[in-house]
Amino acid sequence: MKSLGENLLDVISVIAERRRFVVRFVLIATLGTALVTFLLPKWYKSTASVFPAEQTNLFPGLDGVSSLVKTLSGGGKRLGSLAGPTEADRFIAILKSDRVISGVIQKFQLVDVYDYASSSYAMEKTSEELVDNTVVAVQDEGNMTISVFDKDPKRAASIANYYVELLNQTNSELQVQNARGNREFIEQRYAKNLEDLKVAEEAMKSFQMKHGIVAVPEQAEATIKAGAELYAKLAAKEIELNVLKRQFSADHPSVAAAQIEIDEIQKKLNEMNSSTYKSADEIKVLVPFRQMPELATDYVRLYRNLQIQNKILEFITPLYEQAKIEEKRNTPSVVVLDNATAPERKAKPKVLMMTLLGFVISLGVSLFAVFTAEALLRLRSSHPDRVDGLWSLLRSDWFGLRLKESPENPSRDKGRA
Repeated sequence: MKSLGENLLDVISVIAERRRFVVRFVLIATLGTALVTFLLPKWYKSTASVFPAEQTNLFPGLDGVSSLVKTLSGGGKRLGSLAGPTEADRFIAILKSDRVISGVIQKFQLVDVYDYASSSYAMEKTSEELVDNTVVAVQDEGNMTISVFDKDPKRAASIANYYVELLNQTNSELQVQNARGNREFIEQRYAKNLEDLKVAEEAMKSFQMKHGIVAVPEQAEATIKAGAELYAKLAAKEIELNVLKRQFSADHPSVAAAQIEIDEIQKKLNEMNSSTYKSADEIKVLVPFRQMPELATDYVRLYRNLQIQNKILEFITPLYEQAKIEEKRNTPSVVVLDNATAPERKAKPKVLMMTLLGFVISLGVSLFAVFTAEALLRLRSSHPDRVDGLWSLLRSDWFGLRLKESPENPSRDKGRA
């Protein structure tokens, strides 16, 4: 076993022996890489930066309604949020859609620019190259950047700005389409609510006309108070009658008057208990005691249904109005922070970086070639028969050639062995 120093010295000696090859190979490869990189077409990068447009709250006093409308319309999210599908994901999906890509290709005739006019898959290849030349990214500050690479700096800026235009146009069309669907759904529910409200109002009206009652709770309270007063007055008159009977005879006018008054009070109480009114169509101020539980239950059910329909109408009316406004709204989805401008310096290829990369790769290849050649020479010198046998096998397998065997050179058998 050789020591580390001996191995290192061995490596250095191998490189030193073939230093001319290494230097020439690396120099030629590095200069060739630099020359090729310098002669490659220059690509320019132009970037547009945008922010999501703020959505104006048209109903500031109805936070619940506004939140629901934003949920239905798919808005209300910022670009910086990365939890689940966000507005940024929506914008990126629009920019990468065939609709937008095809629009850019047709606008700037990129099929001819990218030289795919003669290809049978011209549109597909042009789309793939345009996607490769476009970079869409969401920055940490929350803005979105759209970068385009092109050989023409002015065309790169125009394409980036046109991306922003198509983004606003396409997203607005999608929002209008979504808002139209929401408006149609809310409109159907609004029409049904009006119909249900009308039915509830007619049911309440029929109940009031049938029983001659306007408001059962208030009238029941008034009836109870009036009944209590009549019962108290009846008790007082009965006491007064008994006192008069002790003082006067039964035929005395005072006793007769008191008796008549008691009879009238009792008659009124009987009417209140049994509902013996002259006409059922008359509006009754007092509710009959006997019918009060049934009337109160029916009234509460009708009144509750009427209130429910009114509450639904109060909620759905602003929602319906805002849905109609959202359908007609044509505001930009994004606002431009920085328009794309024609760059003055190329973005790629980078000559220095490519030259350095060529130097590193050529150095590695040359060293690999040097050590491989040295290893083969040492193997041939130490095991010539095995090397010849391996070469014979390789020639036989790949080229159909075999070395002529002789009694002095049984290389093939030894190689196989």
